[in-house]
Amino acid sequence: MNTSSPREIKYFLDQYVIGQEDAKKTISVAVSNHYKRIIAKVEIDKSNILIIGDTGTGKTLIAKSISKFLNVPFTIVDATSLTEAGYVGEDVESILTKLLQSANYNIALAEKGIVFIDEIDKISRKNDNPTRDVSGEGVQQALLKILEGSIVNVPPGRKHPEQKLIKLNTKNILFIAGGAFEGLKNIISNRLNLYPIGFKKNVYNKIDLLNFVSSHDIKKYGLIPELIGRLPIITNLNSLSRESLKRILLEPNNSIIKQYKELFLLDKIKLKFTYYAIDLIVYKAIKLSLGARGLKTICEKIIKDYLFNTDLIKESLLIDKFDIKFK
Repeated sequence: MNTSSPREIKYFLDQYVIGQEDAKKTISVAVSNHYKRIIAKVEIDKSNILIIGDTGTGKTLIAKSISKFLNVPFTIVDATSLTEAGYVGEDVESILTKLLQSANYNIALAEKGIVFIDEIDKISRKNDNPTRDVSGEGVQQALLKILEGSIVNVPPGRKHPEQKLIKLNTKNILFIAGGAFEGLKNIISNRLNLYPIGFKKNVYNKIDLLNFVSSHDIKKYGLIPELIGRLPIITNLNSLSRESLKRILLEPNNSIIKQYKELFLLDKIKLKFTYYAIDLIVYKAIKLSLGARGLKTICEKIIKDYLFNTDLIKESLLIDKFDIKFK
């Protein structure tokens, strides 16, 4: 683990995450402060983070990139797979088991790791009069203990069934939760007194309403106040424009195009894409409405047959719009 300034963290994120400037700044400050407090051993509350954004806008990528930069253990858990203790499914302690495994069972290292809880919006309270909910509010309640910071008895996992429960202190574990929160914009719109038709909508129609999100909106959506309180840093990722998707395809250190080029170079083949091909990939990805993930889906369809027949390709391969049109 290393301590870095917010500027250094953001500079690293810039190499992997295109756009999302405000979110990257907010997250960089929160992460820097989190690890500063660990090193300085000061009593400052944790700055767990809630990231709101559509599918494929970069929530998981940001969390992964931060852990890579800081060189700390990292794990991802899908909130929809979690259930209350005593029910079929994974209980919240399994999150910490995965983190321990990521740290190769080094407890001290795991206690400074990062956990990304994906699809946190899917465990929202379904209504204002909750009944017993195995995968909703009950899971939210169960998450409170590990998010706040406490000593948790963690099962060692299937590979080490002979071991006893492992005590893990979650005080210094950084939790980042993410979700699309479909329908949240309507809640924000109602709070801001915007209307589905008329002048006021025209004023705001070019602004992403998620920029105005508040903890009140998150509560209205269905997360319990106690959980919101343990995720004090709230930020959002904007929907990706055509230009952003094009940059994501080409610019990051681990861009999809660069990855495929490296893959073909292993077989001594130079892979190239025409400008028309790039534009068509982006166009098709937009139609899929999967954000950056749509780029990967389209590229995989295009490249699959060529990868299968690399032994038949000599020296170079040029991908043109005709390779993509009917994919």
